[in-house]
Amino acid sequence: MSDSIGWGILGAGGIAGAFARDLALDGRRLAAVGSRDAERARAFADRTGIPTAHGCYEALVADPAVDVVYVATPHSHHLEHALLAIEAGKHVLVEKAFTTTGDDAQALVDAARARGVFAMEAMWTRFLPTMVAVRERIAAGDLGEVVGLVSDHSQVLDLSPGSRLIEAALGGGALLDLGVYDLSLAHHLLGPATRIQASGVVDHAGVDHRASVILDHGPGRTSTSTFSMTTLGSNRASIIGTDGVIHLDPAFYTWTSFTRRSVADRDAIAERYEPELEGRGMQFQAREVERAVAAGETESPTMPLDESVAIMRLMDDVRAALLAG
Repeated sequence: MSDSIGWGILGAGGIAGAFARDLALDGRRLAAVGSRDAERARAFADRTGIPTAHGCYEALVADPAVDVVYVATPHSHHLEHALLAIEAGKHVLVEKAFTTTGDDAQALVDAARARGVFAMEAMWTRFLPTMVAVRERIAAGDLGEVVGLVSDHSQVLDLSPGSRLIEAALGGGALLDLGVYDLSLAHHLLGPATRIQASGVVDHAGVDHRASVILDHGPGRTSTSTFSMTTLGSNRASIIGTDGVIHLDPAFYTWTSFTRRSVADRDAIAERYEPELEGRGMQFQAREVERAVAAGETESPTMPLDESVAIMRLMDDVRAALLAG
């Protein structure tokens, strides 16, 4: 149980609900929720067992029971709402994608560092037991040198009129919602991209619907990613090394299973990893936030702020390539 750090949830949409359920399951202390609609905030609080509901974001960040604010509004509002919390002296966990542009990401990081508060992008995948196990296998040398990643994140999403996913002003598009998982994993395992190739489908409003991206990450290291919000896909990922490979089962970015194969054993199955699931898995990032805050740290070594900025700048470049056709 966690009795010392109080969480405030800024936003009352679907992802906020998933986060609240996992934190409650894990025994985290949910202190308050804030929405611009007081009735919506109260209904959210009633569903999730949160004691306090605020009808505006300013009241949420001013709440003395709140130590950390989880920003769960659309991408287009992440910077504004994170700054609101930071200026109030609150630590922040900002839903991915961190912002909509690299410049906005840097502004968020600069503000958090100036105020001396903890900040982190909510790339929850990195903290799942599955990814911890993957990093352990890599560190042990089970894959040899990691030289490649092949990943797909494709879902048929609701693109009906009024959906934020088709609104450029709200950060719509497959890149920020889906492709961020592919590109963040590629950056995490292979390092910064040195060359970008991207092609896809972009509508008249400049919103990307699907794309394929090939990145060079230095000599001999390449990632290939596809993402789509209009078609189905495998939602698998393969992490390729000189001595073996890990195949992450769908959906690769979740608390999933994997198969490891070894070159030395003629590609035979060397390991089958099956996690014991409890909840969706968003609680693990919250544990990292609480660990860091308790230790007086202002960022996580697993999801460093400079890396979040670098990934946002990478997505800027991918978007520019897509718009250029």
